[in-house]
Amino acid sequence: MNGNPHKRLPWLWYLLALFVIMAFAFAPVGSVMLCGAIANAYGCKVDEASVHPCIINGHDYGELLYSLGVMGWFMLVTIPGGLVAFVSWLIFLILHRVAWRKRISAGIPPPVPAPAIA
Repeated sequence: MNGNPHKRLPWLWYLLALFVIMAFAFAPVGSVMLCGAIANAYGCKVDEASVHPCIINGHDYGELLYSLGVMGWFMLVTIPGGLVAFVSWLIFLILHRVAWRKRISAGIPPPVPAPAIA
């Protein structure tokens, strides 16, 4: 076994982690955009002061739209948290990449997980 499959940095896991960080950080923006799109499409009024009735196909969705709109305030926590997580992710990626290149250039194969004992 020449170890070629293990010579590459696991970029897929890094990209997946980055996607999760971005989804967490910008989720409140998505809820506000969804609220605005629904309210504009059906001519409803939405604000943070109170719940206004919004009748869509015979059902009142005013409270749901109000909740979606107010969830935008979570941005005060999720965006700075996402920024901290992104910086941590970037530092870890750089350190891992440097260690990986040193190991590969020295001719030492990357660690292979031990086989599971049944």
